[in-house]
Order: sequence, then C-alpha cells, then structure tokens
Amino acid sequence: MTPPAGDRDPAHTPVRVLLCDDHAVVRAGLLALLSSAPGIEVIGEAGDGEEAVALAAALRPDVVLMDLQLGSGIDGIEATRRIAGLPEREAEREVECEAGREVECADGRDDGREAGRADGRDNGRDAAGRGAAGRGAAGRGAPHVLVLTTYDTDADINRAIEAGATGYLLKAERPEELFSAIRAAAAGRSTLSAPVAHRVLAQMRSPRPGLTDRELDILGQLARGLSNREIARALFISEATVKTHLGRIYDKLGVDTRAGAVSVAKEQRLLP
Repeated sequence: MTPPAGDRDPAHTPVRVLLCDDHAVVRAGLLALLSSAPGIEVIGEAGDGEEAVALAAALRPDVVLMDLQLGSGIDGIEATRRIAGLPEREAEREVECEAGREVECADGRDDGREAGRADGRDNGRDAAGRGAAGRGAAGRGAPHVLVLTTYDTDADINRAIEAGATGYLLKAERPEELFSAIRAAAAGRSTLSAPVAHRVLAQMRSPRPGLTDRELDILGQLARGLSNREIARALFISEATVKTHLGRIYDKLGVDTRAGAVSVAKEQRLLP
C-alpha cells in the first residue's frame, strides 16, 4: 500500500499513475506494462472522463494517462481541462491543520509538545518538518495529464495542449518511450511523440490562414447539419463549389470530417 505523500521520501517515491481509457483490455495491457517499469505505480483506473476527474481529485496521482476518445460522456479533452483545473484541496487542509496546531500551542493546550521542545526532543520542529513535507507533496497542484492516444490530427493536438496536457504520446510508441514520458510528466516536463512534435513545429513555421467569409458561411450551414446539396441551395452556389470550400475548411482546421470541423470551429469560437 502506498504511504501518504507527506510521509514518503521523494527520492524513492514511485510516480503514481491513474489510467483513463474506455477499453478494459487496453487498461489491462497498460497495467501489466507499467507494472514492469521501475519507479512507476498505477494507483487507479477509469473507464470514462467523469470517473477520471473524480479519481484524480480523490487520489491525487502524479500523472493521469489519458485517452482522447472515451465513448459516452465527456471526452479526454474536457477531462484533461477539468483535471488541470483541480484546486489544491489537500494543501489547503494541511495549512489549516498546521494553523490549528499553532493556535493550540499559543493558548497553552499543547503543553506536552512545549515540554518536548524544552527537554531537547524538539518535537515541534519535527512536526513542522512533517508539515512542510506534506505541503510540498500536496502543494504540487493538479495532476499532470499525459495524453496517450492513436489520434494525431492538428486539431486534437492543439485542443489537448490548450486544455492543459503536459505531454502528447501516440500508442505506437515503444514502452521505454512511454516510461520516460511518464517520468517527465511527473516532473512537469513536456514530452511529444516525434510525429506530434513535427506537426507542432510545422504549425509554428507555417500557420494556417484564417477562414474566408464564404468558408465561415458554409461552416455555419455545416453546423446546422445540412448536406452539401442543402448548403448549395441555401447559399446559391453549386455542390462542386461547396465541396471545394469544405476541402479548404478541413485543411485550415486540421480535420478530415464534417463533425471534426464543427467541433473545432466551436472550440475556436468560429461559430456564433
């Protein structure tokens, strides 16, 4: 059983990991794989986004290994955003507890502890040391989220990073790369799979142009669920023109489906 964070030696403390994937077989495989890695300990499993957020708040892992597509409920992006925004509740409780002990000492109700300091045992200093260790562990903030997915579109990468993901790894990576990424994430360092890093750099070097007014019009019709023929009729253009504009919209948003275009457009507030 893992000891409380405040009682463990950071130099010998394993990285505590929470798994989130909606496929039980995948979770079982990851659990078996990570069990073989020194210095890494899986402390919980979640099959959907809501469960991942709840377990992250309750268990306070160092790293949450997060898939993006999670079936029903919130997806991995929204779960990442909520986990990244978790308050430091444990740190606040520790500070309050320390303050309570100081009050007890001040009004004389902690005579035994005062006597311990007087006779050289320095219990108060020991307690302060334990309190500082507890605050150090609990005060690290929200767990770090390391995305582990098969999806590497620009839209998915951008949304995950904007949501607060520390790293973005593809499931095709070698086990050693996964172990290294988990340890890096626990230390707050970013890790990207090589293809992901390539996409990010490409975006930085050649940012996509914004959507034209006509493309925004078509995107709005797309969000209403209209077919190409219906969009053409609504905007008094040909279906071939609609298809041409859709191709450009997909390229600019980094997606390859109608649903993906609408999702990214909403995320980037391109739609009213």
